[in-house]
Amino acid sequence: MEPAKQNYRVQLWITILGVLLFLAKIVAYQFTHSLAILTDALESVVNVLAGFIGLYSLYVAAKPRDADHPYGHGKAEFVSAAIEGGLIVAAGIMIIYETVLNLVQQSPLQQLDTGLWLVGITAIVNFAAGMLCIRIGKKNKSLALQASGKHLQTDTYSTIGIIAGIVLIIFTKLYWLDKLIALGMSVFVIYNGYRIIRSSLAGIMDEADMQLLKAFIKVLNENRRVNWIDLHNLRVIKYGALLHVDCHLTVPWYLNVHEAHREIDQLADLIKNRFGNSIELFVHTDGCLPFSCSICTKTDCDKREQPMKEKLEWTMENIVSNRKHQA
Repeated sequence: MEPAKQNYRVQLWITILGVLLFLAKIVAYQFTHSLAILTDALESVVNVLAGFIGLYSLYVAAKPRDADHPYGHGKAEFVSAAIEGGLIVAAGIMIIYETVLNLVQQSPLQQLDTGLWLVGITAIVNFAAGMLCIRIGKKNKSLALQASGKHLQTDTYSTIGIIAGIVLIIFTKLYWLDKLIALGMSVFVIYNGYRIIRSSLAGIMDEADMQLLKAFIKVLNENRRVNWIDLHNLRVIKYGALLHVDCHLTVPWYLNVHEAHREIDQLADLIKNRFGNSIELFVHTDGCLPFSCSICTKTDCDKREQPMKEKLEWTMENIVSNRKHQA
């Protein structure tokens, strides 16, 4: 199955699941009359809204490129993730508001066994669904799906905190513990929302993915071919599930067009074998210049003008720079 279609199908099931889990928490609240469980249910409203937003964004992102969007529609996922992160922050603030509003109240708890079982099941299902979203989102390089997964797991952590608070109240009769744990979990929720917003804005602004760049550089150094004299101006941009990679590859100046293209094919095969097929690669070839001899490891070159001085190890600092006309 194509990554974009798989992302959409997973998000569809996650959205349906979000509605069902929200209804389960409302039923749990009806059983227990617990403010903490009601707060958890209110957060699940955000899950449902975020699910529909994520579903729409993946539908848009799956559209093929056209004249108006030559790089496709993948950046819709970043917008979705930003909105979802904002909703997570809003949920955290809403939890704080409800908790502070009810600090002086001691809500009587009823049928806790039934209510806690229902909420506990929602926590387990949420966490499992979140793991699935994150795993498929990473495999398909879908930020929207990863954001949905993190959101579901965040919901699980807050639910666990709320369950722990209710259990403590049962044994200690210290009703203020419920509010204290709810406040602590709200801070955790807000922090996770901030991280998702930060990640999505980085994608919108084409911020470099340093971990991905390091992985690229490691693979290139370990599988370097003798005709790859130098590689520079490396750029990696995410468009949803698609990675757009462009770079300059320095090859011996005397290679003909077919020979130079063969080197590009070898580079493309290497990257796609290691990082998946959802990669669009553009390589500009540069013919070597006299100063290139000092870093060229090719031993059978009869055009060499000066001896090799050292092998150039590609690093984060030199592979992203423009060194075409530098010695």
